[in-house]
Amino acid sequence: MAQFRLNGSKVLAVDLMGETVVAMNGSMVAYDGQMSFKRQGLTGGEGLRGAIRRRVAGESMTMMEVTGHGTVYLAHEATEITLIPLQGDTLFVESESLLAYEPQLRTGVQFTGLRGMTTGQGLATTKVEGHGMVAILSDGPAIALEVTPGVPLCVDPQAYVAHRGQLQQDLVTDVNWRTVLGQGSGESVQLRYQGHGVVYVQPAERGGGIMEF
Repeated sequence: MAQFRLNGSKVLAVDLMGETVVAMNGSMVAYDGQMSFKRQGLTGGEGLRGAIRRRVAGESMTMMEVTGHGTVYLAHEATEITLIPLQGDTLFVESESLLAYEPQLRTGVQFTGLRGMTTGQGLATTKVEGHGMVAILSDGPAIALEVTPGVPLCVDPQAYVAHRGQLQQDLVTDVNWRTVLGQGSGESVQLRYQGHGVVYVQPAERGGGIMEF
């Protein structure tokens, strides 16, 4: 089984003994031993239907398979890395924040509608499910916020990175006459999570949202 470990907070080291790891295309910064790299095809391991769903939703994800004996080091633009072990549950994550995962995990597309429009990420996000390790990226150390029944959590859509657990997500808006006049707080749109689970946010806002007030 591939072993994931952090080398500092911005480099992921994956020890391989003949296994394969799926990683963001172009994220290899170094390796020792013998490694082979293969870019995943059009379907990205999700089948033709999955590829079509991504194309329609505007959710792009280009990954590669790394196989060999030794250690491969992965990173992306000096962003922070967080390891998330999945135990049969599902992680929902922005495709641009997915650095690597074990190949036995299944990936797919989850439509998000207006939430994706607020972040400029398209109408869908990526879901990863099964048993195995996932590495995600964030601009600054990822903050894991627990959600418990009866205590909803609201987050800035442009700070959202991922979530897991039994969570219901909806969009909350606070647009009024002050917003129209340019006197709003700048936090007129939030994502609200209810149920039981964990939401991962980053201490920086990504640009590109189209619903900014």
